[in-house]
Amino acid sequence: MNSTQEYTTPVVVTLSACSKEDADTVFHVLARSYASDRADDDAPQYVSGHGTTVWTSTFEVSPVHAAAESVPLTAPVEAGIQGGYWAVDRLMETLASAFAVQEEGMAAGDQEKDIQLRLTGGSR
Repeated sequence: MNSTQEYTTPVVVTLSACSKEDADTVFHVLARSYASDRADDDAPQYVSGHGTTVWTSTFEVSPVHAAAESVPLTAPVEAGIQGGYWAVDRLMETLASAFAVQEEGMAAGDQEKDIQLRLTGGSR
């Protein structure tokens, strides 16, 4: 196996308790570092009806990524991050470079972990 070969691991990101503008901001920060299942011009949309709106995207996390700059949010964003251990940690590093990140909870399995975060504008 070629040691310089780049590999990716999918991480599912769900955002809730936020405006569509803040969801779009978070997804764009991550899309600058990782490939996504969303098109570049795809913005979160509200679906009519009652209940909580949740936005989901999958990012292909690679070992090499660009650091993000601090980004403002209009209000806190609840984020769920699920995937392999190193990929979730890498994606969290990217989020922490753009936002203040507070871990709200974590569930760990044999090969994956699921972390609940609270994101606020500006990095720590």
